[in-house]
Amino acid sequence: MLAQLLDFKPDGDSSTPLYLQLANKLANGIHNGYWQPDEALPSERMLAEALEISRVTARKAIEMLCERGLLTRKHGSGTYITPKLEQPLSRLTNFSEELRQRGFMPGSQWLSRDTGVASPEEILSLGLSPHSVVSRLKRLRTADNVVMAIESTTIPNIYLPNPKLVTDSLYGYLDQNNASPTRALQHIRAVSATAEQAKLIGLKQGTAMLLITRVGYLANGAAVELTHSYCRSDYYDFVVELFR
Repeated sequence: MLAQLLDFKPDGDSSTPLYLQLANKLANGIHNGYWQPDEALPSERMLAEALEISRVTARKAIEMLCERGLLTRKHGSGTYITPKLEQPLSRLTNFSEELRQRGFMPGSQWLSRDTGVASPEEILSLGLSPHSVVSRLKRLRTADNVVMAIESTTIPNIYLPNPKLVTDSLYGYLDQNNASPTRALQHIRAVSATAEQAKLIGLKQGTAMLLITRVGYLANGAAVELTHSYCRSDYYDFVVELFR
């Protein structure tokens, strides 16, 4: 292990601070798969001994990567590679499908499943008439038992009369009832976690999160889904391939 770490040794003759060099080299190693998600990073002491640097330098590099979301400290255990969920923006998949494809175990914790009269936003987004009834589902989405997102979904009552019929996969239910979206429009923006969101997801209030608002459409153009997902920015990585 010590010999393998030599690839990450900072250049003492460079004008770039040693801790910054080390942080960048470690970040490249993480991105290139040198360590696997949830694998422990070598300790500050081990890095310092292998790379002939001070423990202060190693600590500053690790702290920087923790701030970037690449590493996660676990009290009394060590520092681990933060699992990342790369979600392509060019393909319509559901949360569970995406996780399974990337080797994670998906899960959900229901917060609420009920019906009610559509709000002005729901009426506008889903093309509903005033006083239309909708089903609403709110849950925590998990990957390997780690909360990744808070998800709130609204479905017109005609497609989901009883939201408690959805036990696991919403898209699985819609597929079985010929009401699965074939395309969707998504908007992504940065937000700060509210006190309630921070408590639910295990973050500090004000932590940066990603809000994804998606409207899904049937093949005939009718809107079938309005979803707001508040995602952990340290676990999500959105990828889009561009061509010229």
